[in-house]
Amino acid sequence: MKNLLLMRHGKSSWELNVGDQDRPLGQRGITDAHLVGKELAKQNLQIDHVYSSPANRALHTCMISLGELGYPLQDCSIESNLYDFSGEKVINVIRHLDNNLNTVMIFGHNHAFTYIANLFGDKHLENVPTSGFVHIQFKESSWAEITQGSTIQTIFPKQLKAW
Repeated sequence: MKNLLLMRHGKSSWELNVGDQDRPLGQRGITDAHLVGKELAKQNLQIDHVYSSPANRALHTCMISLGELGYPLQDCSIESNLYDFSGEKVINVIRHLDNNLNTVMIFGHNHAFTYIANLFGDKHLENVPTSGFVHIQFKESSWAEITQGSTIQTIFPKQLKAW
């Protein structure tokens, strides 16, 4: 059984005149990454490995969330193909994951994550919002063979703020 944990980067700031990959998180992005990370920490997820897009906003979201989870940053890999908006490169990364990894968390971008959540999950999502988290579980034992999985849960900052 394989578990794919997707987390979209937090809300970014447009205040600085920098390239897209260098855009930082805004204050809301920082706050929401902490909020979702704290919620995930309550679930005692057994994550085998974490991958992040090299984009500043994704990597910063990753660092914040992993800090909340108590997950060691040195066990996180930066994967350039996760800086993808269509989803095709991300799917390729997923299909080539080591089969010894059963639960993998990936930090990246939309529209890729909404596309992947709808392609592999069994619950239609209009949009994975910034700092949004989606857990999809697969019955297959090989990442290369995953097809239709089950959307186990979604955690979106807006839901947490309503409590």
